Amino acid sequence: MAWSPSSWREFPIKQQPTYPDLDKLAEVEKELSAMPPLVFAAEARALRRSLAEVAEGKGFLLQGGDCAESFAEFSANNIRDTFKVLLQMAVIMTYAGRKPVVKVGRLAGQFAKPRSADTETRDGVELPSYRGDNVNDLEFTAAARVPDPERMLKAYHQSTATLNLVRAFASGGLADLNRVSKWNTGFVTMNPLREQYESIAHEVQQALSFMDVLGINVENTPSLRETTLYTSHEALLLNYEEAMTRQDHLTGKWYDTSGHMLWIGERTRELDGAHVEFFRGLHNPIGMKVGPKADPDNLLRVIEKLDPNNDPGRLTLIVRMGAGLLPERLPGLVKPILAAGRKVVWSCDPMHGNTETAHNNYKTRNFDNIVQEIKEFFEVMEAEGSHAGGIHLEMTGQNVTECTGGAYKVSETELEKRYRTQCDPRLNADQVLELAFSVAELMRET
Repeated sequence: MAWSPSSWREFPIKQQPTYPDLDKLAEVEKELSAMPPLVFAAEARALRRSLAEVAEGKGFLLQGGDCAESFAEFSANNIRDTFKVLLQMAVIMTYAGRKPVVKVGRLAGQFAKPRSADTETRDGVELPSYRGDNVNDLEFTAAARVPDPERMLKAYHQSTATLNLVRAFASGGLADLNRVSKWNTGFVTMNPLREQYESIAHEVQQALSFMDVLGINVENTPSLRETTLYTSHEALLLNYEEAMTRQDHLTGKWYDTSGHMLWIGERTRELDGAHVEFFRGLHNPIGMKVGPKADPDNLLRVIEKLDPNNDPGRLTLIVRMGAGLLPERLPGLVKPILAAGRKVVWSCDPMHGNTETAHNNYKTRNFDNIVQEIKEFFEVMEAEGSHAGGIHLEMTGQNVTECTGGAYKVSETELEKRYRTQCDPRLNADQVLELAFSVAELMRET
């Protein structure tokens, strides 16, 4: 079947809202299709080239951000804090791993969320599930839970503002390596595990001082004061994604201009499903979540459909299995994919497989389990003759209390203090920096 941005409509689809007013939906789709692109084809191609280096073991992918962006929590400070902590992590990992770190944020588009059921019941009242702010509202009322296509327009405009700010931060001085290094030194000084991390922090600062003596500094070397942060999200709501898909006038190829990188979720990667059909015609770099129940033969068929030319940088497999389970399940997927010569990026999502419910009914994740799964991921990839290509985190630069553990020992009883997520629990700024030092050590050892 010939591909077009709308050919997905001929395939079975999951995880989509039921809009009561289809005429209004069509009007919004038409309005979105006339809007300027959020990102440009050349930017997506640049990311694809960087990910090709990651696929060859010459780089590392750091992907992170909100589980679900929020209209209510939208602010310059929140965007700045996430940008800042991603830079801090990247500097630590770049220095320790001696390879470039490709920074990709889960932002400027991460609004739609898959759900385990179409409806939610509370105290005997059944309503449609909350599917993200670009679909309906989190408030548990009949009016709030009605899918509203106008929300896609609000998501577009918020994404535009987010991207404008991110680009300003990337080139406006916030990415100055000396500044980022001092932030990390400050984190280490205050951290209960400072002795474990201070050697890397000290080495980075010494390296920058040495380069400055040689005349290599932020004044004459743009790469020391500027950076690139790409955007990504799960392309779940295909009405929105189709409207944002444009044909590049230079190459004639189709790009989804809602983000630099898009991924397919574990619940929507059926070989003959609408999402795989939509993704196969895009020329963005794409990702695909892979859980512990994945069948290797089926997975290979999906890979072949999404990446028929076996092009490095095209496809990232984002493994989400759970601590303890990953060493059991991942080798059975890695072996046949490597044997088939597939040139994919292997990335670890240590969040989703480690979700649990605390005794006070808060959904949470334990920091030690997250670190354990990443360590197991590195060990399996090395044992199979490949390399760990990246990590994929639900995280924030804010001081939330949503995941337990870490050096500051967030307990289950503390979760209610600053539990602000729209959906799933996120690592806070201190926890992700602590994680970055742990990953840096793993990169040094491999």
